[in-house]
Amino acid sequence: MNAVLEVRDLTVAVGAGRRPPVPVVRGVDLTLRRGEVLGLVGESGTGKTLTALSLMGLAPPNATVGGSVRLLGDELLGLPERELARLRGRRIAMVFQDPLHAFTPVRRVGDQLAEAVRIHQRPRPHRESALRRAVELLDFVGVPEPSRAARAYPHQLSGGMLQRAMIAMAMANGPDVLVADEPTSALDVTVQAQVLDALADARRETGAALLLVTHDLGVIAGTADRVAVLYAGRVVESGPVETVLTRPRMPYTVGLVGSVPRADARVPLTPIPGTAPAPGAAGPGCAFAPRCPLAQPECETSTIPLLGVDSPSRAGLAGPATHEAACRRIPLVIHRGATGLFPPGGASEVAGSGGAAEVVSGKHAGPGGARGAGPYLSGQPALPGKGPAVHTTPGGRHALPTAPQPAAFPLSRPGPVTPEVVLRVSGLAKTYVPVSGRRRRERAVRAVEEVDLEVCRGETLALVGESGAGKSTALMEIVSLTAPEAGTVEILGQDVARLTRRTARLLRGAVQIVPQDPLSSLDPRMPVGDIVAEPLYAHRVPRDVVAARVPRLLGQVGLDPGDAERYPHQFSGGQRQRVAIARALAVEPALLLLDEPVSALDVSVQAQILELLLRLKRELGPAYLLVSHDLAVVRQIADRVCVMYAGRVVETGPVAEVFDGPRHPYARALLSAVPLLDPVAERARRRIVLPGEPPAGAPLVAGCRFRSRCPVAAALPVARRMRCETEIPRPSQVTPAGDHTVACHFPHRGLPWEQTRSDRGTTGRPWS
Repeated sequence: MNAVLEVRDLTVAVGAGRRPPVPVVRGVDLTLRRGEVLGLVGESGTGKTLTALSLMGLAPPNATVGGSVRLLGDELLGLPERELARLRGRRIAMVFQDPLHAFTPVRRVGDQLAEAVRIHQRPRPHRESALRRAVELLDFVGVPEPSRAARAYPHQLSGGMLQRAMIAMAMANGPDVLVADEPTSALDVTVQAQVLDALADARRETGAALLLVTHDLGVIAGTADRVAVLYAGRVVESGPVETVLTRPRMPYTVGLVGSVPRADARVPLTPIPGTAPAPGAAGPGCAFAPRCPLAQPECETSTIPLLGVDSPSRAGLAGPATHEAACRRIPLVIHRGATGLFPPGGASEVAGSGGAAEVVSGKHAGPGGARGAGPYLSGQPALPGKGPAVHTTPGGRHALPTAPQPAAFPLSRPGPVTPEVVLRVSGLAKTYVPVSGRRRRERAVRAVEEVDLEVCRGETLALVGESGAGKSTALMEIVSLTAPEAGTVEILGQDVARLTRRTARLLRGAVQIVPQDPLSSLDPRMPVGDIVAEPLYAHRVPRDVVAARVPRLLGQVGLDPGDAERYPHQFSGGQRQRVAIARALAVEPALLLLDEPVSALDVSVQAQILELLLRLKRELGPAYLLVSHDLAVVRQIADRVCVMYAGRVVETGPVAEVFDGPRHPYARALLSAVPLLDPVAERARRRIVLPGEPPAGAPLVAGCRFRSRCPVAAALPVARRMRCETEIPRPSQVTPAGDHTVACHFPHRGLPWEQTRSDRGTTGRPWS
């Protein structure tokens, strides 16, 4: 079988003080063969990272590890620390999730790579020779200016460069096994593509097998040969990646696949109801039974081993490529079409075929198990051009902007009624100047420059781009309700630069924000009910009205009204995000600003939040301005999209048009880097991997800011390239309707992806 790593019945129990150890990993079996990639996936808290650390002998001091871990036939568990240290880095190496914490902050990056070389290689190379090897390794993994990067300290490198340096350190001594723990979780999609390419190059160079721990199923689809799905510390399904992702058999895997948003099409998401059990809370039976629509009484009492899907009687006898699942109801027939998971026969036969997955109808009613909800808050819809509507409480003491009913302005229905513009931004600019130092003005960076936006009621506009593109800066300029540095910001027809104190207070309720990290914005000393009620008290809503409205708000976002007495730390990440949404909706805003609302959530929880946002928009009709670097999320929730680069909008238009036929070189590279869930399609296409790093703010210079990374500009003759270097590209219409614009001197012809797939990453032949 040529196995380099064999894990059998791995158990990890973690103790806390005098409390007995809690089992977190409960009998994991893995086999990793030479040269292959095994993906380990699952929600947070399922034991993925603890499993990876235990293989390296890096489990926490309060953890008890049992079972067997064999590396090329040698047992690792129980080895003395000195012997394990000899193996780490030489025969088995790890790429950590957060390289900034993995590197020593007071030593140069090159010195740390050279140290890894000198410790393990015999005869021990001289320091100068090891430093030269460090520079070669950095150059091999694609770090720009490797000599300069080797002399830098960890904090002086970007996240993508530091992650590639971590890969260089892991491959320095040609290990047999690489363990990568979430190596792309905090990176932009273009940098993620660079890191994945660096991992692939490291594998080819060393011949190592790779255990890839990640929650991103798209990364698994394009990288892994086999996949193991972990739930509550156990492997619940394993097999070839094409089989598991396209024909999942365990209901939990079906739910994971159905929760993944797709960048190539808008499909209904099917989130898994409920939450994963806390460590130690799983009983003797199937841990997924409380969330499973197919659960039977025996599922909650008897442990279910991995069973061969094709032949359940062959449990435990199959080779590593066999498809196995820990479910007595297999095989299941999964089809794409309706939002439901069905046993063989029945409704699955009318759902059509397609090979993807849906979740779950049965004992959890409704799509994704969500309860139906009635009207949110009473109020009169605002009239076009009349500003915010007035909503009077029974006390008659306050006036708040309110959202219309969803049918008030049907954006897709032709007719003479023009949707009301909730937000209009023209020529917005923001410059950051150092507070001290020489040549302050010369070192100024333009975070946002000449940004134009327009959002109507009931519409979702998404701002996308890499980190440093200016998305969040534009959002903060809007929510501040103060005069911008340049340009104008109009909310409900009112220029924020001309607001009086009273009108600013009233307008504040029309604009609310849902932050990226809800925990940092929720007062830990206040119960959730008071947090949700705080905006209402700020607008002088009577206490009896607040007392009646808070339970309704919590119910509207899928929380129990009894949760009002709990504190933020007692909620999960997804529940805290629901609290933040309830607080933002308390004053019935006309415009909701969403700053990366699902970036820190598991895919199953992310699907729940996205479905919640879509439902609230249908019921209440507010406008959404969404900031996100996840283009698959944007495809599912947005109506229009603005692609930003270095503070400028480079392309804008309807989501379907921009995603299916992007015109700007940056938009095309951004979309080509988004991993697809279909393993066959993902591996058949070619990515456009951009050189260099995303800009952290742009200097005040003329010309196209993307030109240094642009594959089109690089292929142009010098005479034509001068236009990119001297002239700022202005937005121009590329469709007869005029709603798709691109700011590029040499835009793409806009052919569908299928017709230009063979031209991706070439010298510009498909460009006009």
